[in-house]
Amino acid sequence: MARYEKVAGTLKKEISTIIHDELKDPRLGFITVTRVELTKDLRYAKVFFSVLGKEEEYQRTKEALDSALGFIRHLVGQRVKLQFVPEIVFKEDRSSEYSIRIEEILREIKKDNGPEKSDRLHKKK
Repeated sequence: MARYEKVAGTLKKEISTIIHDELKDPRLGFITVTRVELTKDLRYAKVFFSVLGKEEEYQRTKEALDSALGFIRHLVGQRVKLQFVPEIVFKEDRSSEYSIRIEEILREIKKDNGPEKSDRLHKKK
């Protein structure tokens, strides 16, 4: 495993802990840090997050994260021993919403086709 992958995993864990344990901003929704992408030189980190809820929860959570960015970066610098603390940018991760929507569509298709048509499709394989 490359060093930046190990650092990305460590950053994901620490940033998640900071968000859940240290930030008291009421704008924060039910947030999950889904992944961290680091540049190879470890100077820049994209922190992807998802939020349970609608668009307004994403917006409020993003505002809260952006306003706490300096605080989060400071704590990361104290907790993770790196030569440079990476510049952090928070990005929305909507992949879980997409997969839920795909599952809903597949269920609708299965329901519309009925069980007999679905059974014939499985028997052909």
